[in-house]
Amino acid sequence: MARRKQRRADEPAEELSVHELIEGPTQDLTAARNAVAAAGGGPGRSPDETAGLSGLAAEETQDLSGLAAEVTRDLSGPAAAVTRDLSGPAAAVTRDLSGPAAAVTRDLSGPAAAVTRDLSGPAAAVTREPAAVAGPAAGERVRIDLPRMPAAGALYRRALLGALPGTGGRRGPGLPEVELGVSGVAVDRAHLADYDRVCGFRLADRLPATYPHVLGFPLALRLMTAAEFPIPLTGVVHVANRITVHRPVEAGETLDFRTYAERLRPHERGRQLDVVLIGSVGGEEVWRGVSTYLGRERTAGGGPRRDRGDRPAPPATSARWQVTPRVGTEYARVSGDHNPIHTSRLGARLFGFPRPIAHGMWSKARCLAALEGRLPEAYTVEVAFKLPVPLPSTVAFGATATGGAWDFALHDARSGAPQLVGTVR
Repeated sequence: MARRKQRRADEPAEELSVHELIEGPTQDLTAARNAVAAAGGGPGRSPDETAGLSGLAAEETQDLSGLAAEVTRDLSGPAAAVTRDLSGPAAAVTRDLSGPAAAVTRDLSGPAAAVTRDLSGPAAAVTREPAAVAGPAAGERVRIDLPRMPAAGALYRRALLGALPGTGGRRGPGLPEVELGVSGVAVDRAHLADYDRVCGFRLADRLPATYPHVLGFPLALRLMTAAEFPIPLTGVVHVANRITVHRPVEAGETLDFRTYAERLRPHERGRQLDVVLIGSVGGEEVWRGVSTYLGRERTAGGGPRRDRGDRPAPPATSARWQVTPRVGTEYARVSGDHNPIHTSRLGARLFGFPRPIAHGMWSKARCLAALEGRLPEAYTVEVAFKLPVPLPSTVAFGATATGGAWDFALHDARSGAPQLVGTVR
């Protein structure tokens, strides 16, 4: 019997097995965590290092409510001690986990509750602050600062396992009132060069407008895979993306990211919401991305119906591109977006596509690469994803300049069906 060739975790594949769809290219940290647990921190291991590993486990497996300060955690263990002091006009509650790993304090003495969780080193810190955007149920948004960017592979595995019958659980009815953050994200120039090659950009130290989306995507993915998120990740449709570049970002700069969800609203096919991702340098916002996602549901959401009138004529074709199956696997590798609808025939069929489709953000990046050198230093580029780009296929690109603005489109080279329409302003 022929032995199956072992595939490297970073090797693009034309076809993935069901096992690989679920397991994904994920780093196994079980042994490291078990070693820490067995040693109780171990001789020679600092409390910060121990807290860092335990914090990583929490980031990948805990719901967002478990990362916030007012969590429903089990306090029955011998390590937890809870004291309540009612001697003053305002109650103060303190929880001490008997060590440097975690301390949670809730102070109700002020006009508004302030909640802080400090994991004494590289683990998550949580603060409560007013929500930046008011909504129908406006309230406070809890800021959760993670010690590092989450692992996208582990998050996709969690989402795929949660899609199995009987394992998904009940989704939250509204938006999670949290804002996730990660500080000190540096650019790997080798990775940037790889991304430029896959998307068609020229090699440069200046980041393409779409690259911060890739840098911060795992943080947004962590938000979208939480139990509190109202739309399950599996089967979600990316319908639009808007990016604002406030100023050029150079590869030598270090970015801080934060993300939150807003504007949950009905749609004729279900519900839509926006996931906001913000990149800052030295406290100054330099980049903002807003991705609109549709969660399809069996019952219509009651939103406004789309105008199904005549389609506007696309711009005259200026380029044709052959989009091969390797686009799906290579973009998954450089972006961390390992959604199987882009990388596997089996994965695509499981979610209703006859064959794999290109990532929408690859299509957007490829269009911007075609306009490279003709865009201003600060601008907003907005696209709507109309129809999937099958792999393989041939697409036609066209763009029209009006003053300092651009209108561009991607459509099927054979049928003329629109796949992406966009503007630069």
